[in-house]
Amino acid sequence: MATKHVSSHLHLHNTSKRWRRASSPRFDGYSIELFVDDDGDWLAHFAELPNISAFGPTPEKALGELAVAWQLAREAYQAEGRPVPVPPSRRQYSGQFNVRIDKRVHRKLAAEAERNGLSLNALVAKKLAALVED
Repeated sequence: MATKHVSSHLHLHNTSKRWRRASSPRFDGYSIELFVDDDGDWLAHFAELPNISAFGPTPEKALGELAVAWQLAREAYQAEGRPVPVPPSRRQYSGQFNVRIDKRVHRKLAAEAERNGLSLNALVAKKLAALVED
């Protein structure tokens, strides 16, 4: 995976024509994705809010336009009396949530947990972690 230095604070990781930056303080902690289109123009958007995006002839220009788009979006949220969304990287999580599943799936998972000497919770946590590993 190649790394490209775009500015003094931004290093992007290349996966084909897509560049990704982990959460950025410039953008309130949102993750940035940059894409090069077939014409060589750059599209920048938030991974968590893909509807907020901007184009530019260079990564720097696309990011500058994204900063303008983000400021306008924040102003629109405030004008409508809605809270500005907080990125997942800045939210607090308890580590607990409830999931409703089909009874048959529940039964199969409980049997698998029993066979493996695990609690149902431990088995499901292990399976979920394996799915979201980076």
